[in-house]
Amino acid sequence: MNLRRMYLWQQEDWPNFHWNDGTLLEPVAHASERRGMLQGLLMQAGLGDQREIYLRSITDEVVENSKIEGEIINADAARSSITRRLGLPTALGEHDAKTEGVVAMALDATQNFKQPLDAQRLFQWHADLFPFEHEHQRERPVARWRTAQEGPMRVVSGPVGRERVHFEAVDAERVPTEMSRFLRWFNDEAAIDGIVRSALAHLWFETIHPFFDGNGRIGRAIADMVLARAERSAERYYSLSAQIQRDRKDYYAILERTQHGTMDITDWITWYLGCYTRAIDSALHTAQNVMLPARFWAIHAGLAVNDRQRDLLMRLLRGFDGNLTVKKWAEITKRSDDAAYRDISDLVHKNLLIAKGGSKNTSYELVPF
Repeated sequence: MNLRRMYLWQQEDWPNFHWNDGTLLEPVAHASERRGMLQGLLMQAGLGDQREIYLRSITDEVVENSKIEGEIINADAARSSITRRLGLPTALGEHDAKTEGVVAMALDATQNFKQPLDAQRLFQWHADLFPFEHEHQRERPVARWRTAQEGPMRVVSGPVGRERVHFEAVDAERVPTEMSRFLRWFNDEAAIDGIVRSALAHLWFETIHPFFDGNGRIGRAIADMVLARAERSAERYYSLSAQIQRDRKDYYAILERTQHGTMDITDWITWYLGCYTRAIDSALHTAQNVMLPARFWAIHAGLAVNDRQRDLLMRLLRGFDGNLTVKKWAEITKRSDDAAYRDISDLVHKNLLIAKGGSKNTSYELVPF
């Protein structure tokens, strides 16, 4: 067989992955530096802001991990489920079995990262992802490894009728043995950089593809669990799945190239490190936005504003929908245009707002601080 047409699991030295430490030195250092910046920023945040950043991050992880596979999870329902499970004040939101299952898997992977990963735990995650099939055992075989009865496992992406086959996974009869080997490695805390180990765990699991469905979502939960172990923290302040979703085309392309390559997976780890770093950068942006109101009011301590003006400033600090105009503010407050103009002009006079545009289409923004 032509080596170039072989998959990783078909090669003689499978699964002896290796990589070039020299090539990874700089991207590992850069990723660690950005993670340190995020941790430093979080130390400056109050407990309320830390909680909000965490909730946004884990909600993104739940929603976007499913979205990569074409599964839509309602963000409000996911956040409601997360807060309830963590014993936090819960916003009203609809609960459904699918959302509850994805949240259960995501939180178990990170909140219980110290616990060993074994087949039964993975079976529970799989059952969580498919609650209806688990109940009725109809469309998908749930909570067990795939078998030859389901046929070859091909990893595809794209809409129905136009799927792209990226690679064919390990033969079904080899799955139990391959998963036993993978889990022994996973639970053995070898001295490997945490992000590199996460990249390796994700690739290895996806190559085996042990389930009939749900492998991508479980594989990314496994990757997140490795990161939680490396950081010794159950709280995720960034979402790797959200960044993978943004980089989805490149994600599938590098996975495909790697599956057709050799056991030298330097290119895959390099891409993964870049994706991780971009996820951290996105989290830094989110954290800065969440912390913006606290910074603003610290700078403007003792500021004399009425309740409507405070509400206006908070809306701008949190991201106003569209442009702020006198007419729009009058509609929001249900007051006259003159009253809305007095609210805004007073804030302009206090050098808190600045006018943009001409007299007929004037809008207002916060003065940079």
